[in-house]
Amino acid sequence: MANNRRAAVKRLRTLVFSPKAEIEDFRRKIEDEFSEIFLPNRVECTEEVIGKVVCDVLTPEVYASDRVMLYIHGGSFIGGSRSSWRSFCASLANASSTKVIVPEIRLAPQFPFPVALEDIKSVYKELYGQKPSIILGADGSGASQALALALNLKDTARTKLENIILFSPWLDFSDAAPIYHNKKLKDEVISADAMKRTAAMYTFASNLTNPLVSPQYIQPEMLEQFPPVYIQMGENEIIINEVKRFCTILRAGHVPYTLDVWPDMMHLFQMADEFLEESHLAVQKVGEYIKKTNEED
Repeated sequence: MANNRRAAVKRLRTLVFSPKAEIEDFRRKIEDEFSEIFLPNRVECTEEVIGKVVCDVLTPEVYASDRVMLYIHGGSFIGGSRSSWRSFCASLANASSTKVIVPEIRLAPQFPFPVALEDIKSVYKELYGQKPSIILGADGSGASQALALALNLKDTARTKLENIILFSPWLDFSDAAPIYHNKKLKDEVISADAMKRTAAMYTFASNLTNPLVSPQYIQPEMLEQFPPVYIQMGENEIIINEVKRFCTILRAGHVPYTLDVWPDMMHLFQMADEFLEESHLAVQKVGEYIKKTNEED
């Protein structure tokens, strides 16, 4: 397949709540761009209510019965849905031979922090009683919520977490975030102004250094019994240095981690599979990691 970078970037910008965007228009554009009628790889989609939250359950033709992935979609905290993430998560389900559950979390600003976190916790609580092992997956702003869930769990509940898989994670919304102060940073998809506006919609200013909002403020001692973390992102993202700093926190907390950086790729390139060969290869690589980890267990 011949790559079409310009088309990929145009598509991915739909996922970022730009400083000039209107909320309902932003949400509509995500649904229009990413919702698909037919799912790839013959993945079956059913709807279930789990922990009082409506969820997609994406089941590939071949899957491991001893694990499930709980996936938290991005969308700048403000947009996105299980419908618009269905195709991507179906590809991830197929690549990893894992059932993937995508909850319909409530969105800011109508439902600011910690409402979405409470939705995710409700789903996890029910899954905890059903499955031997759970994988947390997330992208962009959803990474903040996935890590917040892991931090919220007691040590015994954390032991069921097999892995945390993060795509291009947003980790620091505080005023001290380096992307707000380095004018030389460039990104084809996201901007510092977009992330600042997103943060203002999600929670109040004095809460932006809360580790449940900005995981960059996690202290190593909070990471007892934390599962291995796999982070995949593009080399050209303005958030790459923040992710590298987060990896030093994981290392200080003795948490195994993998940072998988793809050369010359942009933010959330995995969701531009119609235009980039690397998108398919990256999802396959994550899937192989999940299967290999499970086999080792």
